[in-house]
Amino acid sequence: MLGPLAGIWLIKGNLASSMILDTVPLSDPYLMLQVVLTGHAPETAALLGAAIVLIFYVLLSGRVYCSWVCPVNIVTDTASWLQHRLGIKARVHYSRRTRYWLLGMTLILAFITGSLVWELVNPVSIIFRGLVFGLGLGWGVIVAIFLFDLLVSHRGWCGHLCPVGAFYGLIGQVSLTRVVAAKREQCNDCMDCFDVCPEPQVIRPALKGKKGQRSPVIKSGMCTNCGRCIDVCSKDVFCFGVRK
Repeated sequence: MLGPLAGIWLIKGNLASSMILDTVPLSDPYLMLQVVLTGHAPETAALLGAAIVLIFYVLLSGRVYCSWVCPVNIVTDTASWLQHRLGIKARVHYSRRTRYWLLGMTLILAFITGSLVWELVNPVSIIFRGLVFGLGLGWGVIVAIFLFDLLVSHRGWCGHLCPVGAFYGLIGQVSLTRVVAAKREQCNDCMDCFDVCPEPQVIRPALKGKKGQRSPVIKSGMCTNCGRCIDVCSKDVFCFGVRK
């Protein structure tokens, strides 16, 4: 807003690619991968920007994008909150692997069609375009996701279907910053952490040491590093740490 109103341009661009102070490029690595698959060659600045973003998320956990950056998270969190307040039971369940199939399909479509097909319906892109130009028919996609999460499947979009989350989840497999159940021996099995976690399946291996995992580190790339388990735990079991 400072740019057009006062001529002070701290950042130029959009969620796909931008430039900070006309110096530091930032690019969406998922979008750049689609661009490459279409047969087009991104400019050097765009590729450098994608590398910077990748390094950032390798350090801070890939799916921190989902919990702290993605604007669709506001929509799905609101649906989850309202679902809880109204006592709505969304009973339809999908495999969490579905998002990886959808991720693969978006990349295949880019390769086959030579165009960024996914970005035409990507809710993240739609919200950005809506904020800048007005949503128009884009409201339909956002409302559909809201109603889907509210009435059909609990955290269905972000937790089971979103290919963007799947992409950053793959980065999260090697990310350094992790949530750690450092004081797991103090756990009283209140289940509060499972209740607030958008990906509750990632907690048990670290908290209970099951499936051959002795480490208290939550290693799953699906962890969003949202910190809700840290906030809600009365025994201070969880904290931020590193993979090692």
